Amino acid sequence: MSKYNDLWIYVDLIFKQTNQEKLELSFSQIKDAAGIELDHSFLNCKKELLNYGYKVEKIKLKDKKIVFSKVN
Repeated sequence: MSKYNDLWIYVDLIFKQTNQEKLELSFSQIKDAAGIELDHSFLNCKKELLNYGYKVEKIKLKDKKIVFSKVN
């Protein structure tokens, strides 16, 4: 089980509730959802999100946001 598991569940829930193709979350929203701050391990763990049918499309370090999208 990944330390980002709560985040993956949150992303899945938001996508199902909104039926959007893309989702942008700030680092602070991610911290609130996952209960932890992002660190370098996120880069290795982000592939786990594919199991839910989504991917990390873009990491905006300057804006401190991450864009998630559905995998078709």
